Amino acid sequence: MVRLTPITIIALGLFIYLVCPNQGSAQLIDSGDVLGWQSPPPDHRISYGPSPQQFGNLRLPTGVGPYPIVVFIHGGCWLSTFDIQHVGQTEIAIAEAGYAVWSIEYRRIGNDEGGWPGTYLDVGQGIDHLRKIAQVYSLDLSQVVAAGHSAGGALALWAAARDKVEENSVLYTSNPLPVQAVFALAPAADLEGLQKRRSCGNAVGRLMGGTPKEYPERYEAASPMQLAPISVPQILLIGGKDFAWGPPGRSYYLRAVTVGTENVRIVDLPNSGHFEMVSPSSTTWPLVISALEEMFRSITPIGE
Repeated sequence: MVRLTPITIIALGLFIYLVCPNQGSAQLIDSGDVLGWQSPPPDHRISYGPSPQQFGNLRLPTGVGPYPIVVFIHGGCWLSTFDIQHVGQTEIAIAEAGYAVWSIEYRRIGNDEGGWPGTYLDVGQGIDHLRKIAQVYSLDLSQVVAAGHSAGGALALWAAARDKVEENSVLYTSNPLPVQAVFALAPAADLEGLQKRRSCGNAVGRLMGGTPKEYPERYEAASPMQLAPISVPQILLIGGKDFAWGPPGRSYYLRAVTVGTENVRIVDLPNSGHFEMVSPSSTTWPLVISALEEMFRSITPIGE
């Protein structure tokens, strides 16, 4: 019997994706469903900049702080069509599991100054704003996990690698708030591959202002594929039925292990499409929250 290595299995999955990219199931949650999701307002909505999109939703768990923090970055192809509203129930469920949730809204394609570099600057500024609110809301800055879904998963990986951005880049920050781990759900982390395929209406090309050949310095500063190896622990959650957006996450995983990353792993969600993993009412959600709890157990708070 032929035994396949994990790398070979992932490579076969990528091949199937390239040959048959339109597989799927009508029973899965789709983007139209997501646009209709509603949720109660957050405990606090806090601005981190002057733009209407520069704010975060803060949801706090019960009990006494200081609370470990999940920085959550929503997805939606980096497009203004998908705003923070659709992850409200995700925020609530994470808070109910015992974590403070700082869910960042940011300027996206279609917003004024969205795309390069505004989208990335917003995410960085939003995360760093935790320093200004931590004492007021009893937030534990020694336990910060960057989490995100789809485009937000790619941004979460970038957030963990901000200390690798060169000083000559517009994205450079001298003292970014460190995160202890990345929890990436279906991360759209292969920017180069997504741009080449012109996925989601060529969203990456619009986000970055062009191709990797036209703007190599932008991709060097923003793409998880080029920032790897990223030093913090990383869990990548991949839906078994997410035939469109699972492969970019697996492509990043291949790149990460190829360049020597030792602390990255995939958690397979066999019954999940692209959106089940952010829906607390789905059968997939217990696997998601269990993986998040496992991640927090595995990290060492800064200073200990």
